[in-house]
Amino acid sequence: MTLGVKLGHTLAFTADGEDADAALKGMVEAVRAGLGEEVVPAPLESEAPALAANERLVVVRNPHGLHARPGAMLVQAAKKFEADIQVRNLDGDGHSVSAKSLMKVISLGVKAGHQLVFKAEGSDAEAALAGLVEAVNSGLGEELVPLAAAPVAEAEQPEIHQVHDIAPNTEVQGVAASPGTAIGPVFVEAPIQFDYPEKAADAAAEQGKLSAAIKQAHSDLADSVVKATQPQAREIMAMHQELLDDPSLAEGAAERMSKGLSAAAAWWSEIDSAATLQAASPDALLAERAADIRDIGRRVMAILCNTSLPQKPDTPYIWVAEDIGPSDVVNMDPAKVLGMVTAGGGASSHSAILARSLGIPALVAMGGAVMTLKQGTEVILNGEAGTLWVAPEAEQLAQAKVRQQQEKALAEKAWASRDQHATTRDGHRMEICANLGETAKAVEAVEAGAEGVGLLRTEFVFMAQSSAPGLEAQIAEYKKAIDALDGRPLVARTLDVGGDKPLPYWPVPKEENPFLGVRGIRLCMQKPELLETQLRALLTAAGDQPIRIMFPMVADWSEWRWAKDMFDKVQAEVQAKDVQVGIMVEVPSAALNAQVFAEEADFFSIGTNDLTQYTLAVDRGNGELASLSDGLNPAVLRLIKMTVDAAHAKGKWVGVCGELGSDPKALPLLVGLGVDELSVSLKRVPMVKAQVRDWSLSACQQLAEQALLASDANAVRALVGEAK
Repeated sequence: MTLGVKLGHTLAFTADGEDADAALKGMVEAVRAGLGEEVVPAPLESEAPALAANERLVVVRNPHGLHARPGAMLVQAAKKFEADIQVRNLDGDGHSVSAKSLMKVISLGVKAGHQLVFKAEGSDAEAALAGLVEAVNSGLGEELVPLAAAPVAEAEQPEIHQVHDIAPNTEVQGVAASPGTAIGPVFVEAPIQFDYPEKAADAAAEQGKLSAAIKQAHSDLADSVVKATQPQAREIMAMHQELLDDPSLAEGAAERMSKGLSAAAAWWSEIDSAATLQAASPDALLAERAADIRDIGRRVMAILCNTSLPQKPDTPYIWVAEDIGPSDVVNMDPAKVLGMVTAGGGASSHSAILARSLGIPALVAMGGAVMTLKQGTEVILNGEAGTLWVAPEAEQLAQAKVRQQQEKALAEKAWASRDQHATTRDGHRMEICANLGETAKAVEAVEAGAEGVGLLRTEFVFMAQSSAPGLEAQIAEYKKAIDALDGRPLVARTLDVGGDKPLPYWPVPKEENPFLGVRGIRLCMQKPELLETQLRALLTAAGDQPIRIMFPMVADWSEWRWAKDMFDKVQAEVQAKDVQVGIMVEVPSAALNAQVFAEEADFFSIGTNDLTQYTLAVDRGNGELASLSDGLNPAVLRLIKMTVDAAHAKGKWVGVCGELGSDPKALPLLVGLGVDELSVSLKRVPMVKAQVRDWSLSACQQLAEQALLASDANAVRALVGEAK
């Protein structure tokens, strides 16, 4: 029990006595048979490679090989050592790569049963080799699988998670991210390959190159902020500027350059390390930020390597990529992009949100097979069903074109009737408003038929500044929207920033899980003067026009009382004529305790994105969990009903301002649950109003009752599909 025998160790048996030979044979046979377990095949002695003194061989037994997660753990294990560590896959092309680079480790294509050879040079080389062999043998955070049951020959082993080409006339299921039908040729954007030297002799010169490239990238981002027409895009680009300013990235790269790496190698290694750590986190924000880190990393790399970014086609296309970075969306030509498809991502990722705001049909979490599509392949993208039909035959193509024409006709009809009320067939009226990220869009909201603004994200006023905006600046900004609405109500969410949306002039400590940390009203409690100024600006700008103010991320009665006391104090001084104050219901505790909040709050506005995430414990930025992140889960619907019932019992109203309000399958359920107001993206306002007119309240109520008893979100969606 004390020998410490591990995989690949050699045992020598000795035996004395008249049955010694039989005993030795028995022991050898027992070990070969696996001692009750299936055994891992080791390379035959005749096939074993000749290893140098500073090399070690190990067999990978992870069920899916070294994909991102175990690969990241291997890289992290390697980075604990000072030694230069190289690794090669004997069952691949045999070339060596740095064991401290996740991208390079993944490029080896390591599958279950493959043999890796580690080579280390440096003061702690021996410890590094032992540590990495131990890490691989321990599973790198995964359960290991026995491999002896499978034939040793690689050609006969089943492929694990192999990406196969998609056959013509095949329908592939993904996750719907933005509704609509798109038909056209694909443009498959392969990841950019940067060519650069690994080593450089002059660290000072390399530091100069990197500093200049970062400065240029920062300037380019500033230009993108100015060019961006979507407020969300501006917020994302501003956040990317902050990431570039993060000294830890430049400092980490500088340390690598001091050890002989070139500027490009040092920068990409640091970006890769930072993004890998973020992506491996269970936290929604950190997983989402991994894509943002790689996005800014590619910007700088393109400058360092003098590499042109991929040129898009001159004719309309459906954009296919592993992931579409926020800056890619900002810089694209919406007139040419018929639809968007990503191999990874989630329906709440930055690119998906921007696609919806632009009205572009989109699919996410399609899997790596979409990256094998040949350029120009004709596809049908169904942004409502979440499907991609590849190289369709004439019949499917004709059906899709009919559906597309129907969608176009419905959109034109909805636009023509956009000023009509959203009233069900049996006379029940819903109020349909617009979500806005900037006050200038209020004019367009009115033009689209919005009956008000159901969510004004006021943080845009703060994020576009280098310091906190003063009272007069805020009054002028809010008055733009209030004047444009011309008597229609404006629902303004107070400053909602924190670890997930930091302000450059309001540094906060790093949090392990910012979505569960100090954000929204919690952060305002640390800087009460900012909230007081904002409340004064909103109430002053409103004058005698209707203003509704709501506080984000309220989870506890004490937070509400603190915010309400401040509101009462400011309102007593300003005395706005038509004002209500309420809370965002984003945290399950707010819904569960709605009957208490309804005693004082004038209204509730349900943020379904966060409510879904917190209720289901699902990282909404994680592509692997995208199918689970569905606001039509009965658990979420029950929380919505609980909120509505509590509010109506006190004569208060309830709105929904999350993405669920734009989902055609969710619409009748929200009507049936008693929601009074829906606030949706500007471009969806006419269609949502038209869809309300297609239903009766009685049918919606019956459907909602059935949905509350359903087993899961898929069952709920099936119910709605059958009802239609």
